[in-house]
Amino acid sequence: MKGYVLGVIAAVTAVATPAVAQDSYDGRIGAGLECVPYARQMSGIQIYGNAWTWWDQASARYQEGAAPKVGAVLVFRPKGVMKLGHVAVVSKIVSSRILMISHANWSRIGGVRGQIEKDVTLVDVSAGNDWSEVRVWWRDNHGLGTTRYPVYGFIYGRDANSGEQIAHVSKDLASASPDIVGAVIDSLGAAPAS
Repeated sequence: MKGYVLGVIAAVTAVATPAVAQDSYDGRIGAGLECVPYARQMSGIQIYGNAWTWWDQASARYQEGAAPKVGAVLVFRPKGVMKLGHVAVVSKIVSSRILMISHANWSRIGGVRGQIEKDVTLVDVSAGNDWSEVRVWWRDNHGLGTTRYPVYGFIYGRDANSGEQIAHVSKDLASASPDIVGAVIDSLGAAPAS
């Protein structure tokens, strides 16, 4: 009985405790979320496991593609220290090559990983304008990062076979205060893509 009770307590604690984000660069630990549970919560897409595995997991369950849509999950391929890939949710389409995303565990905010960032600017830098390679706003530098990240594509909240909407985007996906680059783009009146 005692072992059963301890097992239940351990299980409840594991479920109630957010995934701790450890920075592979400098080892500091954040009390916030990893990108995967945050993307799942914001997009409603019910996929589990490391970020880079989402693309293959989604193929039988959700529609996938190369065109951004609000609420879609963008799946980053592993690159450099980002060995597990990354996932982010499209929160706004600004133009044919500029999006805003919401994600977790990207920038070190206050020196700590695991933070949530909403409406972060992301730019398509692929040669074919096909969203296969992107640059992301890096809060630590207060500007677009210089790294070009390869991506698999976008996972949509629609059933892979019927096309029925099966995942529902959180009303908390977007923010009332986008990052600086996003605010500048918005102030220039960039026409949203359809």
